[in-house]
Amino acid sequence: MANQLIGYQEGYGFLYRLSGASKLLFFILVSVACMTTYDTRFLILVSLGSLVLFRLAKIKWQQVSFVMTLVVVFAVLNIIMVYLFAPHYGDKIYGSSSLLLKGIGPYDVTSQELFYLFNLILKYFCTVPLALLFLMTTNPSQFASSLNQLGLSYKIAYAVSLTLRYIPDVQEEFYTIRRAQEARGIELSKKSNLVARIKGNLQIVTPLIFSSLERIDTVATAMELRRFGKNKRRTWYSKQSLEKSDIVLIILALASLFVSLYLIHLNHGRFYNPWQ
Repeated sequence: MANQLIGYQEGYGFLYRLSGASKLLFFILVSVACMTTYDTRFLILVSLGSLVLFRLAKIKWQQVSFVMTLVVVFAVLNIIMVYLFAPHYGDKIYGSSSLLLKGIGPYDVTSQELFYLFNLILKYFCTVPLALLFLMTTNPSQFASSLNQLGLSYKIAYAVSLTLRYIPDVQEEFYTIRRAQEARGIELSKKSNLVARIKGNLQIVTPLIFSSLERIDTVATAMELRRFGKNKRRTWYSKQSLEKSDIVLIILALASLFVSLYLIHLNHGRFYNPWQ
C-alpha cells in the first residue's frame, strides 16, 4: 500500500538533498515557462529533462501508477474535448491546412490540428513529472523551514508543511474506507464494470471528507493548546539552508523562463509554426 501513496518518501541522490524552497521555485517557474509558450522544441526539451530527473530520483512506477493513470485519462479526455469543440483550431493558429484524413462534417484530421494537440500533450509531460518529483523528494518540515528562510510567515509555511504531510494520510484513509466498502460486498476492483466502480468510489468521498475534517479539528486543537502563533518567530527542528546547488537550480529555472519569453519574441507569438 505504501508504494501507491504520493508523498515524501526517503531516498538518496542530489534531488533529495536540495532545499524544498528551491525545488518549489523551480517547479513554478518551469511550469509557467511551459504554459506560456507553445514552442514544440522547448516543450520537448523540458519534457525529456523532466523524465530524466524522474529517472534519477529512482521513483518506481508502482509508486505513481495510480496518479499517472488518472493524469493520462484526464489528458485523453482533454484532447478529445478540444478536438470535438474546435476541430480546426490548429488550422487557424498555423494559418494553413494539410488534410490527412477526411472526416464526417467538420471533423477532418489535419497536420496542423494534430500538431497543436501534440503540443498540449507535451505540456503534461513537462509539468506532471516535476510535480510528482517535488511531492516525493521534499521533506515537509525542511520545506517549511526553507519557506520561512525566504521571508514567508512561519504560520503559512507550517500550513503548507501540514498539507504536504497529510497528503499520504488522506490517501491511506481512502484505501482504508475502500477496503471497508469491499468487505461489505461493494465491488470496487477491476472485476466490476466502470460505472459500478465510479459509483462505488463516489460513495467513499463523503466519509473521507468527514474523516479529514475530524483530523483537521484534532490538529487545530493540538496546535492551539501548544499556543502556536503566539510568538513572531519560531525555531525549526529540521532546517536546511540554501546551498550552491539550490542557487544553480533557481538560476536554471529563471533561464528556462527567459528562454520561453525569448521564443515568444522570436516566433512573433506563443506558437512555433513549422509551416512558415
